Amino acid sequence: MRSRVLYVTGHPEDAVQLSQMLQSLPLVLDHVSTLEQAQTQLQEKDYEVVVAEAALADGNWLDVLHLVRAQPGELEVIVTYRQADGGFWDKALNLGAYDLLAQPFSEAEVRRIFYNACCRTQYMVAG
Repeated sequence: MRSRVLYVTGHPEDAVQLSQMLQSLPLVLDHVSTLEQAQTQLQEKDYEVVVAEAALADGNWLDVLHLVRAQPGELEVIVTYRQADGGFWDKALNLGAYDLLAQPFSEAEVRRIFYNACCRTQYMVAG
């Protein structure tokens, strides 16, 4: 079974890079650029994981987190951030994000985080 992932970022090149890193995992990665587009996608398709860039043209990762929490089902939110530090990581986790993915992306870290997030979501749905 393939898990569906939504990536919300204003940088399409990041979505291409992430998609290439995840191609051997059973994942389908959809990309949107704005919070508004993410809301539409979440209403149209079922996702297990949502990845949100920290800053968006029409909001930020916390707006995405609130949007996801308003959806039915259990979805994990992963935040990407180019200036990630311990303080931001701690804040993101304390506010409900599943994990933080620092940029530039490390393929091993990307694959580990996505695999664990998708497994966790499937476990919560089955349990």
